[in-house]
Amino acid sequence: MTTAVLHESVFRTADLPAGDRFEAWTERMGRTHAPMQLASDRAADYRGEQRLVGLGDVTIWPAAFDHLVFRRTPKLVRQSDPEVYHLSLLRRGEGAANWGRQQVAYRIDDIHTNSSSRSWEVCTGPDPVALIGVEIPRALVPLPAHRAERVVGGRISGREGVGALLAQFLVQLVSDTAPYQPLDAPRLGTVVADLVTAVFAHSLDADRELPPETRARTLTLRIKSFIRRHLHDHELTPARIAAAHHISRSYLYRLFQAEGTTVASYIRDQRLKNACRDLADPALRTLPIHAIGARWGYPRAAEFTRAFRTAHGVPPSEFREVASAADRAQTPPGRGLSAK
Repeated sequence: MTTAVLHESVFRTADLPAGDRFEAWTERMGRTHAPMQLASDRAADYRGEQRLVGLGDVTIWPAAFDHLVFRRTPKLVRQSDPEVYHLSLLRRGEGAANWGRQQVAYRIDDIHTNSSSRSWEVCTGPDPVALIGVEIPRALVPLPAHRAERVVGGRISGREGVGALLAQFLVQLVSDTAPYQPLDAPRLGTVVADLVTAVFAHSLDADRELPPETRARTLTLRIKSFIRRHLHDHELTPARIAAAHHISRSYLYRLFQAEGTTVASYIRDQRLKNACRDLADPALRTLPIHAIGARWGYPRAAEFTRAFRTAHGVPPSEFREVASAADRAQTPPGRGLSAK
């Protein structure tokens, strides 16, 4: 039985004759964001690949492509305006945007923002670039339009703060969409909309203007990120987590109750998920089991074994043996042996 997954489409210029590739890429970009004029010094044999992931009203599109100049002119804006904000998280390469009086350069892990309602020019560097694009209707960013527009054209760091939360979520989502079903799409779209809104508000120093539900969901994502970074600390407690985020423990508990879980359950599940990964990793086969437990917040071996057995029905030693046997069964004969 086939399990339904998120709706995705993939476009590759390599699937077309060389002479048709650039025109097809121009058409694809126009449908993805808004009509644009495109130019490239690689147009004769253009290389580009894009995945399109639909999340309700929000669209995510990881892409990699050759040098490109995007131009959205005033005439194109008048002809067609889907009224969306666009964000690009740069993953490889470099780029720059020209907004007339304003020019901004972007480097890896920067987030570029623009609007389909404004004219602009964006140019990538000479080498191929990779990015994760986001298309989000302006109506889903509940900030005064005249204020939100002030963010457009700026450079937002995807390495720290709320920008890092958005970047991490996008990277994690596009790396593997298999766990998600079509019914998850609107929920995931809401998470993206909340994070984009929070990024805009933070850039405007307008966090207090966020709707309460957006603040709560964004705070929960920040707390989860904090927890994942501190799983190794066996003293990671609700009190410490609440203090680090300047909230009460009761409010912390309510945030997780709204997600159908508890703080303790989330910490335990994340620790054991990472422990499972390490136990199944052939490269860590010689690392003692108690050391794996300790690196994920279980300094006492007995405590680690008890928690692991409760969650998985077997002790970590048996889990590792089964994983090792499965890996050996999939290893082609002679792999890793020197040729004679």
